[in-house]
Amino acid sequence: RHMGTDWTVEIDGKKWTPQEISAQVLMKLKRDAEAYLGEPVTDAVITCPAYFNDAQRQATKDAGTIAGLNVLRIINEPTAAALAYGLEKGKEDERILVFDLGGGTFDVSLLEIGKDDDGFSTIQVQVTNGDNHLGGDYWDQKIIDWIVGEVKNKYGVDLIK
Repeated sequence: RHMGTDWTVEIDGKKWTPQEISAQVLMKLKRDAEAYLGEPVTDAVITCPAYFNDAQRQATKDAGTIAGLNVLRIINEPTAAALAYGLEKGKEDERILVFDLGGGTFDVSLLEIGKDDDGFSTIQVQVTNGDNHLGGDYWDQKIIDWIVGEVKNKYGVDLIK
């Protein structure tokens, strides 16, 4: 949410930028991947929300560099979803709708997958929209609030205390 801005948070007397916090997550993922693969991981392709601007994309790339990764490319999450869906599913052009419910965002993107004149697969994001303040964390909190209210009404127990 704060990538690409000068926002900081202080933790134990140290100010952290969004890039440094993201780098910590990427370092953990890098260590886990290296432990699983049994070899060093040096290169990475990192995804970002479709609505990220250039400053946010650069900040994401900077986080990867801080984490010790050679960031080959930053790609939009809907494009990554299309890659996971499979470029070779059919030979005809196809439109797919990608729903991305993240921790703090909910985005919908319409993508067109097809082949160019040389037979290479192409992905074009036709349109993307959503709410970058509505996502899984918000939904989780609403469910928690509802459960707390139900338990308090039914049993007289306040789970918040």
